Amino acid sequence: MEVHTGVLIVGAGPAGLATAACLNQINIPYVTVEREDCSASLWRNRAYDRLKLHLAKEFCELPHMSYPVDAPTYIPKDQFVKYLENYIECFDIRPKFQTAIESCSYDEGRKCWFSLARDMTTSMVVRYTARFLVVASGENSAEYIPIIRGLHGFAGEVIHSSRYKSGASYSGKNVLTVGCGNSGMEIAYDLASHGANTSIVIHNPVHVVTKEIIRLGMILVQHKPMDVVDDLLVRLSNFVFGDLSRHGIVRPKVGPLLLKEKTGRSPVIDVGTVTLIKNGTIKVHGDISKIKDNIVEFEGRKESTFDAIVFATGYKSMANSWLKNGESMLNDDGLPKQKFPNHWKGANGLYCAGLAKRGLAGIAMDAKNITNDILSSYHTQI
Repeated sequence: MEVHTGVLIVGAGPAGLATAACLNQINIPYVTVEREDCSASLWRNRAYDRLKLHLAKEFCELPHMSYPVDAPTYIPKDQFVKYLENYIECFDIRPKFQTAIESCSYDEGRKCWFSLARDMTTSMVVRYTARFLVVASGENSAEYIPIIRGLHGFAGEVIHSSRYKSGASYSGKNVLTVGCGNSGMEIAYDLASHGANTSIVIHNPVHVVTKEIIRLGMILVQHKPMDVVDDLLVRLSNFVFGDLSRHGIVRPKVGPLLLKEKTGRSPVIDVGTVTLIKNGTIKVHGDISKIKDNIVEFEGRKESTFDAIVFATGYKSMANSWLKNGESMLNDDGLPKQKFPNHWKGANGLYCAGLAKRGLAGIAMDAKNITNDILSSYHTQI
């Protein structure tokens, strides 16, 4: 079976949906393919129960559709999924689910992208030919767990944060969370709140802020220089939390907004974890040296026994596993070579959406840029 279309969008997460909606608005034909059996599978199936969007709703809208007026400032996971369902219905987006792209390459002779996909329900191969290709398969395609000596022999339970739902089943157990980003800090809080004896590995410097502080920063940075805003955010955070270095939390030398701009690393928005760290309810450890049976040895030869380890160590892009001519746009990690704001475009009609580690606001920006660029050449090249 062969399908010809103007644009092939790979991925039906928020980035793919946003791009599809923008293309709908200007009547450019496209096909969206998705390997999972639903849209936004990360949000539906791989997010913990208490998750909310970490930024205020005004920074988390997709193009051409606002949240309902009665939506809370910080949208819970289930309400965000409902927003996406309404978005799909509003723009009549019809992804081809359980369709896995196995290879995609640029045909110089035909001036198009030639893709082989497999229908995972029938095993039938579908050939897609498109003038433009949008990689929207996400930064979070595959779970990442670091290599640690002895991990495979750990006597307890090991899970990635994508499979963590709630701390309810861990009450009374010794649980170690590895990772000090928003997910790791929030999962540690959730575990402790459910009565688990909770520890967390914090091995990188991290900015801890409140949701109000980061919201203020995102408003001010639209009018003031970033370094001035960063200085204010750090001062406010230090006033709220005090010196956290004696509790194992060291602040980076680069300010929170500039750090996000340069590396994609977000500040941690505290949900109550810091208080539990300060009072000793959650114990902080440095890097793991090795694991033997159910004993974890940390740097400095400190040892503790655990029943479970939750790895909140992030994900990785898998775009390079199927994209064969992506060198103009993606590096070896499957992420953009170019820095923001020039990251979204490669050669020969190749684009990426949602790979710049800039959240939903970045996704909306990518989708609009891609659509405008396609429109500028569509009628002359199709």
